[in-house]
Amino acid sequence: MTAFARMLEGTVARYRATVADGTDDLALLLERMAAGDALDDRRTVPGHVTTSAVIVDPAVSQTLFIHHRAAGRWFQPGGHWEPAPRFVDSARREAEEETGAAGLGLHPWHGTVEDPLPIDIDSHDIPARPARGEPAHVHFDMRFVFVLEPGAVLSAQDAEVSGLAWRPIADLARVCPRVHARLRSRW
Repeated sequence: MTAFARMLEGTVARYRATVADGTDDLALLLERMAAGDALDDRRTVPGHVTTSAVIVDPAVSQTLFIHHRAAGRWFQPGGHWEPAPRFVDSARREAEEETGAAGLGLHPWHGTVEDPLPIDIDSHDIPARPARGEPAHVHFDMRFVFVLEPGAVLSAQDAEVSGLAWRPIADLARVCPRVHARLRSRW
């Protein structure tokens, strides 16, 4: 078993025991883990791991969205897994790359543990992109919440992001409903 597979197995087991509820659907992820798929490789189908960052202001009244060029939609910063010591480190790196944000603090929902759990593990379908040779597949997204002051200097990563915008926290319910619900239980 690879180091990534061990890390994923431990994270998913802890998540299932302490965070997951009846709204989580981890069946496909668990099936692919049991099959031994290389879920750290973005070429793996039917799916692979991604990480994302839900960025909120300190009052949890706003969330920072990016407009993703390829998807043509507004949602939280994130991307394909790239090697990192922990999933939270990958999510933070993706957020910093796509938004230019510096000084992202982990939200208190995650506690003070050495290896924080995601607030959500979401499985969602990604349409085929024939121009890039990518078939339809699934992203198993490890989501973490970070705090940033709304006045922080931001700079959209031009290659992937066509805009950045602070939106009311209620908009998070449409994009990441479990994250929104789990955060609401703490504020």
